[in-house]
Amino acid sequence: MLLEVENLHVRYGNVEALHGVNLSVRQGEIVTLLGANGAGKTTTLSAISGLLRPAGGEIRFEGRPIHKTPAHRLVGMGIAQAPEGRRIFGTLTVQENLNLGAFTQTDRPRMAKTLRWIHELFPVLADRREQLAGTLSGGEQQMLAIGRALMAQPRILLLDEPSLGLAPLLVKAIFQTLWEINEAGVTIVLVEQNARAALKLAHRGYVMEVGRIVLEDRAEALLANPEVRDAYLGGAGK
Repeated sequence: MLLEVENLHVRYGNVEALHGVNLSVRQGEIVTLLGANGAGKTTTLSAISGLLRPAGGEIRFEGRPIHKTPAHRLVGMGIAQAPEGRRIFGTLTVQENLNLGAFTQTDRPRMAKTLRWIHELFPVLADRREQLAGTLSGGEQQMLAIGRALMAQPRILLLDEPSLGLAPLLVKAIFQTLWEINEAGVTIVLVEQNARAALKLAHRGYVMEVGRIVLEDRAEALLANPEVRDAYLGGAGK
């Protein structure tokens, strides 16, 4: 198992946000976390990426406990996150943003190869490499956030709401690219408000409610589940 989360508890001050979350991700999978706002999806990703320190439980990467490992070391181990809201550096160029994603890398030829691959995935980032990132459209900024995470050459990519605020056509393009990234061997954990698109892309899914996992199944089974359809897919008739 590539990633295992066992009995994870996370607190913000006195408030417990996660109440014993268990989930696992195999090498090569796309796994999606579904749930309403405030269900604990982003908190779960932040704990996996080392941005939040768990109050209890364990997170293992390739069998090694990592829940006490600093975030920058986790990037070096192969865990990268494209956060919600993109968080690109608007006053830096597109290329400078991508370079920052590679801060743990030392193999120059491999970095150049990764950059060529990112430019193939997102040609606009090659066209706009000298442009200030803050002047990009929302969709282009999302591509840059994903590209920056990929510069770390991750084994596992954590994505938080990649389709947020994007036009439907752009969402389709981004999800097609995520499929290509996965086909190239990168495991993906996806938090996504567009549940239908996420389940069509993913192999498996977990449904979260108020800091707990309430359902886990294959993506196609979740798509067909009447309760999931009513709660997250706009009803059974759509």
